Amino acid sequence: MAKVVAIDAGTTGVRALVVDEQARVVDVAYRELTQHFPQPGWVEHDPSEIWEAVRATLAEVGDRLAQAGPHDGRDHDNAVASIGITNQRETLVAFDRRTGRPLHRAIVWKDRRTAPLCARLREDGYLPFVRATTGLVLDPYFSATKAAWLLEHGDLALAPDDPNLSFCTVDTWVLWNLTGGPAGGTYATDPSNASRTLLLDTASLAWSPELCELFGVPAHTLPEVRPSAGRFGTAALGDLGDLGDLGALGPAASSVLDGVPVSAILGDQQAALFGQACFEPGMVKVTYGTGSFALAHAGPTRPPPPDGLIVSVAWDLGEHADPAHGPVAYALEGSAFVSGAAIQWLRDGLGIISSAAEVGPLAESVPDSGGVTFVPALTGLGSPQWDPEARGIITGLTRGAGRAQLARACVEAMAFQVRDMTDAMAAASSFPPSALRADGGAAAMNLLLELQAEQSRMPVSRPRALESTALGAATLAGLVEGVWSSLDELAALWAADTVFEPQLPVELADATYAVWGRAVEKSRGWAATERA
Repeated sequence: MAKVVAIDAGTTGVRALVVDEQARVVDVAYRELTQHFPQPGWVEHDPSEIWEAVRATLAEVGDRLAQAGPHDGRDHDNAVASIGITNQRETLVAFDRRTGRPLHRAIVWKDRRTAPLCARLREDGYLPFVRATTGLVLDPYFSATKAAWLLEHGDLALAPDDPNLSFCTVDTWVLWNLTGGPAGGTYATDPSNASRTLLLDTASLAWSPELCELFGVPAHTLPEVRPSAGRFGTAALGDLGDLGDLGALGPAASSVLDGVPVSAILGDQQAALFGQACFEPGMVKVTYGTGSFALAHAGPTRPPPPDGLIVSVAWDLGEHADPAHGPVAYALEGSAFVSGAAIQWLRDGLGIISSAAEVGPLAESVPDSGGVTFVPALTGLGSPQWDPEARGIITGLTRGAGRAQLARACVEAMAFQVRDMTDAMAAASSFPPSALRADGGAAAMNLLLELQAEQSRMPVSRPRALESTALGAATLAGLVEGVWSSLDELAALWAADTVFEPQLPVELADATYAVWGRAVEKSRGWAATERA
């Protein structure tokens, strides 16, 4: 009855979760991350704070595991068989591998500062090459232009040719520190994260020299790309004795976690696809988190990137693949940058709610939005518009509109954004989606999933466990270490809690969606118009 630990280093916070052999989350520790906004459109994190949050959450769950049973060996109920890492993907960390010192705050995936560089590259005709090689688009969302910005403006204190200069995503930063840091930590990533940088050839799963040259990113600064499944090293946490109020937990936690293999890495959205057991082409999951992300399993061969969507590597199981599924899977992906973040804005920016939990009941208190439409393009638009110059707008206001109508418009916007993606998937894929599996914090709202079923015209299933991202990292790590034997065994452990079927007549759903489309068009190019 071994346990598996997942580290979920997300955008708003870091979790450590303990998962049992039934793929149930049995313990969680959480630390919130500070969000830094140096300028409008800029978003940053402190890499040191990310790592300290990882250490603190591991110490907390490790201590509880130690107190729950013997910890003088691995062969008992509370032994930890493996550790998996999942993370916010495109966020870029720059650090000195000799000292472990961050060289700049991490530039978060939501950051828009490189929009002018992306526009120049598009104007210069590079988009077809970039799209054909990476499956992505030229957008500030991805990591490469962030590295280019840091090299030009970041005052990094290391020359570009310095062998210790390191550019990586958050998974690598956590892995390197977890496995020893300057004393021999593993500097590696996996294809699910590397495919989000604009620097990976997603056919060969290797860094592209041509893309590195295009963005000016020295290849030696990048981590080694390894399969998502496999031993990346072992945990080397020490005594965890410098965690302030958690210092007393250190020795017990270390006895449980030190020496445990780190056996899986998956970017957060691909981890959710894996955690939702979407192992067959055409299966789709949608995660409602800070943003909303819909991924469709696209099979073992990289598809051509369709209009409005991007192509990512879902995972590479390497030598741990089974014959029925093969090692590499690709995914079609749609991304909406602001989803749960819009609820935070209602709370922190407008003050019309005091907690995020109020949105669902408030939205359900009215039968519709009263004609109000909210386009939450607070950091531009993602799929399928890909417009970094778009800005958020609220349309259809009347004297009768109030808090409840705006809250409902916010929930409706989440469903409309995902319909944008699922419609594009249905039009483009040789494996058209027929059902959705939903997760993330906002998936707890029945109203949202009812609206999603009506708009996307397909059943929407909410699983028993909403922590699909962490479950994906944990179950992949456990697969490597023999806790589970196959993808089929993992698929059998997945179960739905509730299934939402379309109820609204299609013509009414289409009419409300058409109003959404009109509002989206009004939001597009807004920032460029302001500058003109």
